[in-house]
Amino acid sequence: MGTPPPAHPTGLAAVSAALLAMNRTLEVRDVLQTILRSARDLLGARYGALGVPDGNGGFAQFLVEGVTDEQWRAIGPLPRQHGLLAAMLREQAPVRLADVRDDPRFEGWPDAHPTLGAFLGMRIVSGDEVLGALFLADKAPGPEGRASDGAAPDSAAPDRYTAQFTAQDEELVRLLAEHAAIALTNARLFERGRELTIAEERARIAHELHDAVAQKLFSLRLTAQAAATLIDRDPERARAELAQVTHLAADAAEELRAAVVELRPAALDEDGLHATLAAQVHVLDRAHPARTTFRGDPPRALPAAQEEALLRVAQEALHNALRHAAPTAVEVALTRRGTATVLRVSDDGAGFDPAAVRAAGRHLGLVSMRERATGVGGRLTVESAPGRGTVVEMEVPGG
Repeated sequence: MGTPPPAHPTGLAAVSAALLAMNRTLEVRDVLQTILRSARDLLGARYGALGVPDGNGGFAQFLVEGVTDEQWRAIGPLPRQHGLLAAMLREQAPVRLADVRDDPRFEGWPDAHPTLGAFLGMRIVSGDEVLGALFLADKAPGPEGRASDGAAPDSAAPDRYTAQFTAQDEELVRLLAEHAAIALTNARLFERGRELTIAEERARIAHELHDAVAQKLFSLRLTAQAAATLIDRDPERARAELAQVTHLAADAAEELRAAVVELRPAALDEDGLHATLAAQVHVLDRAHPARTTFRGDPPRALPAAQEEALLRVAQEALHNALRHAAPTAVEVALTRRGTATVLRVSDDGAGFDPAAVRAAGRHLGLVSMRERATGVGGRLTVESAPGRGTVVEMEVPGG
């Protein structure tokens, strides 16, 4: 703001330059600013403004050109219902006036506001949605908005802005508004896509925290409880359990770091899926009254994403069984089925009604397990019934 528009280019080249500039960025505010500057430059206007509706009859954003920052601060906040400007958001037809003050909708200006004369207003519309309203005021005389002596419009020389906006100017701004609608729609879609990406990343981290860190903390709590019960009758074993608590706490911290920086669990890279599962099952067996066992066919190489998904599903299924089902026995099996690899986690605990769980929309763990399975081209089945235990099975295709 505060600088005069540059020398006005002419004809098709000027329009082309303006349209290219609008599509050169995908940031909504930058697109709005480019639309405003292009329109002001093309028509040789002293002042320009662009308002974005807030859905309640006023403006969520209001950009201006032709006044300094100091002048704009002195003008103060724009009233929410602002006469002719707000009317532009409701009325389809463009507004072209010899003097804006003669319009019955004109409601005056704040004391610091510059005095305007000729006025041209045009809505920016996409379908039935009003994306914005463009306002131009005070036009320099001469061909295509240039001063009659050939000089560029100069906001410091108000006597030059005595011309009227013409029907040709109106058509030019209409063309600009049509292309502005496309540029704005593209920019808004881009920003929404970026927001969705951020939301998906947040969901991924939430799943990582739930699927990995929660299980480690659960194991840590069980081990600590075991140590507390042994401290009087078997101090030596209690010390061993407390050492395991330290180890599990370090593992939980590592899993948290891995979830945040999108790394695979460190044990997978070091030991592979087979050994990692066996080690985690052994820890849970020592920490929990239920007999928890692991069996597996000879290890086979799997893609990294499949290994991680299988591990996370096993952790979630174990967590659910030991925390909620009160089983006496839990088995984790990692076997082959033809070229496929099958993970099976079964328990003899309380069980549940899968249909009732789905209807209630509960249990993030079940949703997460299904998402992990489908995310690596696999499938997940859950078989359970009240009093009959639970079987969670995940199958991933092999090479």
